Parts: sequence; structure tokens; C-alpha cells
Amino acid sequence: SLGWVDVDHVITRKMQLIAEAEQLKPAFMKEVDSHFTEFVNSLVAKSALLDSSSPASLFPASSAEKELHKAKNSRAPPEHGKIFTARRSLLDELFEVSHIRTIYHMFIALLIVFILSTLLVDFIDEGRLVLGFDLLVFVFGKFPVVFCTWLCMFSATVVVPYNLFVWWAQGYSSSSHRAIHSFFYGMLFTLFQIAGLGFGPTYVAVAYALPPASRFIVILEQVKTELSVKRLQSVLLFFYFPLFPGTVHIPRISQYLYFLFAPTLIYRDNYPRNPTIRWGYVATKFAQVLGSLFYAYYIFVRLCIPQFHNSSQETFNLRGLVLCIFNSILPVFPLCFQDWWNSTSYANYYRTWNVVVHDWLYYYAYRDFLWFFGKKFRAAAMLSVFTVSAAVHEYVLSICFGFFYPVLFCLFSCFGVVFNFTLNDRRKGPFWNVIMWTSLFLGQGVIICLYSQEWYARQYCPTENPTFLDYLKPRSWSCHTKM
Repeated sequence: SLGWVDVDHVITRKMQLIAEAEQLKPAFMKEVDSHFTEFVNSLVAKSALLDSSSPASLFPASSAEKELHKAKNSRAPPEHGKIFTARRSLLDELFEVSHIRTIYHMFIALLIVFILSTLLVDFIDEGRLVLGFDLLVFVFGKFPVVFCTWLCMFSATVVVPYNLFVWWAQGYSSSSHRAIHSFFYGMLFTLFQIAGLGFGPTYVAVAYALPPASRFIVILEQVKTELSVKRLQSVLLFFYFPLFPGTVHIPRISQYLYFLFAPTLIYRDNYPRNPTIRWGYVATKFAQVLGSLFYAYYIFVRLCIPQFHNSSQETFNLRGLVLCIFNSILPVFPLCFQDWWNSTSYANYYRTWNVVVHDWLYYYAYRDFLWFFGKKFRAAAMLSVFTVSAAVHEYVLSICFGFFYPVLFCLFSCFGVVFNFTLNDRRKGPFWNVIMWTSLFLGQGVIICLYSQEWYARQYCPTENPTFLDYLKPRSWSCHTKM
């Protein structure tokens, strides 16, 4: 007043305005995000309509599609739904934030510390600097067998399914019995999947006694290939119900080959790509893969294996089991999952932690189940997808480890199903994010601990002339009685 300015009052008022702005910021950002999401969804929907009228499709054009959409309970064409857009990797975007990039640097520094620790311990114990990779050499052993198996699988996947599809498509239009025509080629597809992709790789993994990591390469490639060719088989089953007259568009062999290498299980004739290959970016990601491999190696060698080695030589008891589970939680957990960390519900977690497999299960399992049985059976469709996924995961672990110990199946098909229905999308807020993290930590510890104990128990307590039941009974429960 009277030309004088109350500085304290101005500063106080400024702080109040800043505080009010901070309080309004979340609501403002939420509103902006909501409108932006609606705009993007509208744009994607319009793009999908344009794409569906394009001739570059595995199915005939508009007239047949109109007939399809008129039937309420008809099966939607497989190319409807998943739309691929050009976008940056989530991690690339996060690493632009200095705080996130610092966390990434901390992990690199920790890897350097692991390497120095190994060098110093070996120097003290043996008097020389040596980086022993005995475990790494063992788990990735018999690589020539692995490479030959993969080459045979890949060659068969390129030649057999594609040619079957071409022969089917060429004879479909002129066939007077299209349902029988599609059924015949569908059966040939099924025989190839069972004999060529099913029995063959499994026999090689078991008969040649491949070590664990080599088995994982063969079996995971087997599962990936099975899911990939399932796309072509779904087309045959789709045309088994003769809804579409006319000819069928046949993809070029180059398009099919690119699909087999693309990081997706959903087929499209074309995917969005960068105009040029960024070789520097490729080299960086390749180095990160190698770094993650060595990271996992040093964590297991320094932190996990001593724990499992000692616990496997002790009497099986509740105290040792609890200690083993909690000692198995933190060391390997950061290496196993992807962009799921903000999830407050298991429903969202299952959708985001492995998008590639989730997309396949949703479009080729869940939606087909609803198409066949009706939309009233959504819960049954979800349970069937959980059961199939749990069974496939358990099959992979059983073949790769050489024993049947359905820990993952029980956790996934029991606790996973319960959490999916109870911790659903209605759960919001930090509390539910903490609950999800806690349950995942405990589940990870149980899986790592029990499978590792069983692995070492079968090394320390081998069975002469094992029967089929010996592969089913947990050896870790009784191994101490034989030692």
C-alpha cells in the first residue's frame, strides 16, 4: 500500500498458486490423455476400415465380408482386430528420461562389479586371472545338434505349410465340395504339426540328451513354429465353413518368410518398417542381449547355485524351504519380465507382460472359443485359455529339465486364475500395485526354488533303470534318505 510492496505476501501468494497448479496438474493431464486416447482409437478404427477394403488380404474382398458381418455369430476374419503401427520401443522412450537411464547405468555398473568379483575371487583362490564359463558352456552344449534341428524345423515350416496352403487355395475355387477340400488339407496340416513339428524336435531333445539351455532353444522354437503355422491352419478351418465364393489371395513366399522372422505370431501381408536398417541400433541391442546373458550367468553362479547346492544336501524341511524361496526372489526377478510394472491388476499384467503370446491366445483361442460356444461363455473361454497356456508352459519345462514337476502349472492354473478374477481391472491405486508386486515376488521365488531343488536332487540321487513313474515323482522330497 502507498507504493510499498509486501514481499512476504507476494512470495506466499506465489507459493499458493504453485501448489494449486500442482493439484490441478493430474486432473488436467488425465483429461488430456483421455481425449488423446479417444482421438487415437478413432483414427485407428478408421484406418482399420480402410485396410479391410484393401485387396492385400488372405481373404476375398468386400462382398464376402459384408455377408460375414451380417451374421451375428459368424467368425470374424483373422486379419480383423490386431493393427500394427510404427512406434518406438517403450524402453527406448523410457531411456530418454535421465532418471531411468541412470538406473540402466546402475545395472551396467553392477555387471562390471560381478565380473571384477569373479576375477578377484579366482585370483585369490587359484592365483591367476580367469573368467570361468563352465556352466555357460555346459547349458549351451551340443550346439551343432541344436543348429541342425532348427534348420530342419525351419526348412520344413517354409516348404510344407506354405505349399499345402497354395495347393489348397488353387483348388478351392474350382472345387465342388469346398468343405471336404478344406477338411482334407486341414488334416494334412495337423499331421505335419504332430509328426514334423511335434514329435521330431522333442525326440531330438530327449534322445540326444541335450543340456537345459540347448533344449530350451529347440523346444521354444518348436512352440513358436507351431503357433505360427497355426495361422495358416486357422485359414483352412475358416474356409471349412464355405462362406466365401471366388478366389483366395495367396501371400508371396517373401511375405511368409518375413512373418516367420517377425517378432509376432499374428500374420499380416505387410508390417510397418523403418525405411533403413539402423545397424548401430542393431549392434546396441545385440550387445544388450549378450549383457543380459552374462548378467543372468553371474547371478546364478554367485548367488543362486551355492544356495541350491547346499539346500539339496539337507533334509527336506519347512524351514529350509522358506529360506530357499525367499533367497530366490530378488536375484533373478528383474531379468524375467517386461513392461508390466504399473499394473494394478493381474488382468492387465497378463495382457502386457508377453504381448506376442497374449495376442495369439486372444485372437486364435479366446475369440474362436466364443465364436463356437457363444458370448455367454466368456468365463469358460478364459479358463480354457489359462489351462492351455499353463499346460504348454509345463510341457516346455518338463522336456527341458527332464522331469515332471508341475509347480508352474499349479501356480498358473490355480492362483493365476483366482488372481485374474479377483485382482481385475476394477482394482486401481498404488495399494493394488504393491499387492501384485508382492505376489509376483513370492511366486517367482517358489518357482526358482522348487525347480532348482528338484534338478539338484536328481543329480545327487540318480535312479538306476528308472521307470515312467520315476519321472513323475518329485525326487527332492526323498533324496535325503539316500544320501
